[in-house]
Amino acid sequence: MSAEHDHTAGKSERSLWIALGLTTSILVAEVIGGILTNSLALISDAAHMLTDAAALAIALAAIRIAKRPADSRRSFGYYRFEILAAAFNALMLVAVAVYILFEAYQRLGQPADIASTSMLWFATVGLVANLVSMKILAANKDDSLNVKGAYLEVWSDLLGSIGVIAGAIVIHFTGWLWIDSAVAVAIGFWVLPRTWVLLTSSVNILLEGVPEDVDLPAVKAALAATPGVASLHDLHVWAIGSGKTSLSVHVVHAPAAAPDAVLDAARTMLRDQFAIHHVTIQCERVACGQTDEQFHFGAHEEAHDAPHGAARHVH
Repeated sequence: MSAEHDHTAGKSERSLWIALGLTTSILVAEVIGGILTNSLALISDAAHMLTDAAALAIALAAIRIAKRPADSRRSFGYYRFEILAAAFNALMLVAVAVYILFEAYQRLGQPADIASTSMLWFATVGLVANLVSMKILAANKDDSLNVKGAYLEVWSDLLGSIGVIAGAIVIHFTGWLWIDSAVAVAIGFWVLPRTWVLLTSSVNILLEGVPEDVDLPAVKAALAATPGVASLHDLHVWAIGSGKTSLSVHVVHAPAAAPDAVLDAARTMLRDQFAIHHVTIQCERVACGQTDEQFHFGAHEEAHDAPHGAARHVH
């Protein structure tokens, strides 16, 4: 693990700790406020904050576990735990959204009395806390799917707080108690599509799908156009965790091409054009299976810290 990775993980961890403290504090305040004001919208916002607090705690645990070094049973280490945490957070958000929608449906027929002024103050405090949490998490949201999940949850909480504030103002001036349930439904529908995005991204990594920021046909075309490459097969691109893209491929080099030069050119192209550093390339005179007399030359470069041409071997 490089020093750069450690630095990024450290910043993410500090951001998550601060966001967790703020979220937990406002969660307690909104639960008390929801009970005192009898506001479903405020309680639904508090319930969503509960998932935020749990998500932040899980994210912190995932970062700690992901720092464990690889061992004889887990040669890739524990990076994938971060993705499992993100998937769990997404499922938890779905459960909360469904609960909010059901409870709102129950209340639409019998609106409860709402203390709109107190509801407004509690929601305003929540809004301020969410703004601070978002500012803290925004700096690292693109470095980790786990942090991105926490950021999306706080973002949806921010909009939830705005909805509760708007609802409290409308109820105060019009007396329309059904607005409280309507705001709760809006929060639920706002959460669901963003949760789906997080869940699909997590599942894609768990299924070792091509990362969303990688254009596989473009990678294949660039490899085929590399000087000395006659053809290629068994191209695979996947990610162990956020920002940890890996690639493996078999390339058939032209008869007059030097395997060393082909491998160097392919590795440099993948690094410069696609930012793929963890690369395993097997270079062959003919495609696998065509003849028993084959020349194989493998090159493997670890991201960031492997020397030029590291871990090459001839079979």
